[in-house]
Amino acid sequence: MSNDHPVFAEERRRSIADTVAARGRVRLADLVEAYGVTEPTIRKDLDELQRRRLLRRTHGGAIAVEPRHEVPFHDRGGHHLEAKRLIARACRDEITRGASVFLDSGTTVQAIAEDLSDVTVLTNALGVASLVADRPGVRHTLIGGQVRPLGGSLIGPVALDNLARFTVDIAFVGASGLTEDGLTVADVSEAQVKQAVIDRARRVVVPLDSSKFGVSDFVSVCSLDRVDVVVTERATDDVTRWCRDHDVELTVAR
Repeated sequence: MSNDHPVFAEERRRSIADTVAARGRVRLADLVEAYGVTEPTIRKDLDELQRRRLLRRTHGGAIAVEPRHEVPFHDRGGHHLEAKRLIARACRDEITRGASVFLDSGTTVQAIAEDLSDVTVLTNALGVASLVADRPGVRHTLIGGQVRPLGGSLIGPVALDNLARFTVDIAFVGASGLTEDGLTVADVSEAQVKQAVIDRARRVVVPLDSSKFGVSDFVSVCSLDRVDVVVTERATDDVTRWCRDHDVELTVAR
């Protein structure tokens, strides 16, 4: 006899539907772990949610029936503020005095720029350039390119050509999703800039709050093999395993 009360089952199904809609894709094993029920129970939940057209079942989990929409840059800043502060502080600990640093256009990455000194900054982010422009002891270069208002960044062929002229000691590269397959973002041009930066950096650090774990966005940036460090405020079992398997240092900001 099942102990799964109908009220509890419905609450769980609503939560699962919200999770799939927010992340775009979830794995069956992650849902089993998150809700503490059996795999057949989660399969039954997914079948029912698919019947209601709230998601689409896949071999290993489920995907959203509606596409994920990229949140404009100015609307992202208020999300997960404390996590971003912790992550930014831990990232600054990765920077040695006099280093050359690339900062991209993510809101978590921009938080790193708020308290920098004795570094040289290269960026494609308008917000980062504004933050460091008058900072004593910080030299900075804003690369050229086409302005992408949604991301507050400079992208395109000119940006890629500019980046080819530089090499940096450490690059802080944001993403909208991290899975075992690597980093993903919503925009192809943003992905191209991040890929070019990764190719020109001696060390690649990915600052990422835990809400991005398990999310697979539109376009791939790179595999985890190209990442040196992931900095987050909370490490899940999956992320710990992914980093261990790909020899990525995992830093949990406290």
